[in-house]
Amino acid sequence: MNLQGHAALITGAGQGIGKACTEVFAERGASLILLDKNRKTLPHVAHEIHSRGCKVIAHIIDLTHTRSLERLIETLKKDVNIDILVNNAGFDKPGVTSKINKRHLNDVLGIHVGVPFFLIKLLLPDMRSHHWGRIINISSVYGISGAKGEVAYSTAKAAVIGLTKTIAREAGKDGVTVNAVVPGLIRTPPMIKMPDKYKEPIIAQTLLGRMGEPEEVAKVVAFLASDDASYITGTTVTVSVGHISLALCLYFYSSPIRILRRLTAFGRTSPIFSKNLKWA
Repeated sequence: MNLQGHAALITGAGQGIGKACTEVFAERGASLILLDKNRKTLPHVAHEIHSRGCKVIAHIIDLTHTRSLERLIETLKKDVNIDILVNNAGFDKPGVTSKINKRHLNDVLGIHVGVPFFLIKLLLPDMRSHHWGRIINISSVYGISGAKGEVAYSTAKAAVIGLTKTIAREAGKDGVTVNAVVPGLIRTPPMIKMPDKYKEPIIAQTLLGRMGEPEEVAKVVAFLASDDASYITGTTVTVSVGHISLALCLYFYSSPIRILRRLTAFGRTSPIFSKNLKWA
């Protein structure tokens, strides 16, 4: 699965699945544009990837700020043919229907649905003109099954699947494939920080008796971004061993909720390597 000659834009690249995607894509030879709001983790990830000889541009940005995002993408497109898009950035804001308000819902839908839609809108025309493009949207098993206490998040992740299937129909004949990856129980920062007494009973019920690793999701994403997946589009690929709902655990244990709220979504725009947005 050689990705040399391709440039991949990955959102939420500073940790978890997004970070794993940067590592796997770099191993396969892709040039990388990394976007995240986290000023602590993204620079470390970017420098690590750059030290391996990979071309990388890293930018700290509020992805929900449409004008800033549009300016950034238009600037990047002057020098880079971005032909792979991985929409990974997101955060969770748990709550039952009776407890959430319009702002709560809009915040969650904005990062999970609005940002991917807008990035697709900005990048799809060039992918079509080159008759080659790969768009991979990260959804969740909650987008398929739903989860008590996760009405906004589950709704948003279901919408990601709908967005995926619709754009795939629009772009397929132009050589652009669009797919969704649906992770299950993955060893991401919120799960790592959850106390064992809450975590172990859930893990014990999975078919393999363990959590999935971010790298296992990233390898599926990289496959879908490659020519090996040229006849796969409009699909959802589940990376799971049988879904165990975390809703009850998150409902009674508050610390993971605070952690989840800090996942990639917001931040000011700031380049890390180059004020001119050139390859480092």
